[in-house]
Amino acid sequence: MVSSEKKTVRKKFLLINAPLIGKELEVYGTNLESFNNRFIKLDLTSDLKGKAIELKLKVHATENKADAAPVELQLMGFNIRRMMRKGVDYVEDSFVAKCKDNSLRIKPFLITRKRVSKRVLAGLRNLTKAEITNYVKDKEFENLVLDVINNKIQKELSYKLKKIYPLSLCEIRFLGIANPKEIKEEAEKDIEKKS
Repeated sequence: MVSSEKKTVRKKFLLINAPLIGKELEVYGTNLESFNNRFIKLDLTSDLKGKAIELKLKVHATENKADAAPVELQLMGFNIRRMMRKGVDYVEDSFVAKCKDNSLRIKPFLITRKRVSKRVLAGLRNLTKAEITNYVKDKEFENLVLDVINNKIQKELSYKLKKIYPLSLCEIRFLGIANPKEIKEEAEKDIEKKS
């Protein structure tokens, strides 16, 4: 008589290296390979003194090693709502820009100190798009994520936009790798505008 024994695979805490933020992330599973091509969302609010940013990482794993690389960075909605006041205007935009190693979807968000005309808002939007596109073209995606986390892009942008109108908030609401469908749609919009 043959006894049928089931092998149970025990779950344990595994470490995934995230070099961008200099941390090792703990995940609960059977082996590292099962996390390959999966996504991890990290809340960086406590690391950034209350600035609510969520970082999405993609895991690349083998049998004994796993690394997580950034895919997108997003400023949480409640952080922006907290900054809104009566008697102000805001500018938001969404566009695709090319960096050194990827095509990116970028969504800047600006809040003025007082109410302004539509012409001023259009000027802010156009200069923002031009400055960001110029800034990202010779940088790699991981460096751009670090620049947004460290507030480097926002400071430079705010200083340049001050010539049009002083801002109370200058943020990158979303920065992520654009998928091919988004890139195609953006190119079609540009062709329609030019014709």
